[in-house]
Amino acid sequence: MAEEHKRSVVVTGASSGIGAACARHLADQGFHVYATVRKEADAEDIAMLDNPRLQPLFLDVTDADSIRSAVKTVEQEVGGAGLAGLVNNAGISVDVPLECVDLDELRHQIEVNGIAPVAVTQAFLPLLRSARGRVVNVSSINGRVATPFSGPYCMSKFALEAFTDCLRQELAPWGMHVSVIEPGAIDTEIWGKDRESDWSAGATKEELAIYGEVFQGFRRFSERNAAGAIPCEAVSRAIFHALSSRSPRTRYLVGTDARVFGWLAWICPDRVLDFLTRKIMGLSSPRAARPGVP
Repeated sequence: MAEEHKRSVVVTGASSGIGAACARHLADQGFHVYATVRKEADAEDIAMLDNPRLQPLFLDVTDADSIRSAVKTVEQEVGGAGLAGLVNNAGISVDVPLECVDLDELRHQIEVNGIAPVAVTQAFLPLLRSARGRVVNVSSINGRVATPFSGPYCMSKFALEAFTDCLRQELAPWGMHVSVIEPGAIDTEIWGKDRESDWSAGATKEELAIYGEVFQGFRRFSERNAAGAIPCEAVSRAIFHALSSRSPRTRYLVGTDARVFGWLAWICPDRVLDFLTRKIMGLSSPRAARPGVP
């Protein structure tokens, strides 16, 4: 069994979107992929693909017992061969004005996107170290450029970027690589979920008086992004390169929009970047957004 799994990787959040596309792509490239899911129906969907290199693995990244159980399953199968890679992809998105965000919702956002990758990586590190395996964290261009009304999401992805940078340096003595993927707009189910979870639909009159109009501008920008989103396969290729290249990059900007924002963040002072970000998003100026200011 260990010989069969000598190039094994774990991909979290593999029931849909980037995770599902990544799991299939890595299996096609010869990896044995543990594709993590939380629901039996999602495990059945993976099994129906009838790919012997693609194996569903039950894992809730926010549940310590679930993580331990998943590690035990993988450890029993790979044995001394260890893990060639871990792809921390599972994540959620909360888009709310920071003044209005429910703190429990904010905690959950940071728990899933920022803390869970640390917990999962800690648990799998012994298996990764034995194979000098690699860690790939799926972040976002919003882990480098913060945008209004995505504050909770940006906070979680900035945390993931810091985790990546620190872990990369800490694991370097073992010859282990750590990379981060920073996509722009990718064609996944998250856009539909965003449309269904419109903050303004449940906002108070006072909140709408302050943020309602400009938040709808943010929603229109999101819809334009969704219309121009690129396929998940672009991210899958970047993840494969990070796992297999002799000289993997530390960062992978995926998509024209990600590269443009990354370049702007590199050359622009903060206030210039703030102005350009709002301009690109089609949002009104901060002054115009203040109630009672002519």
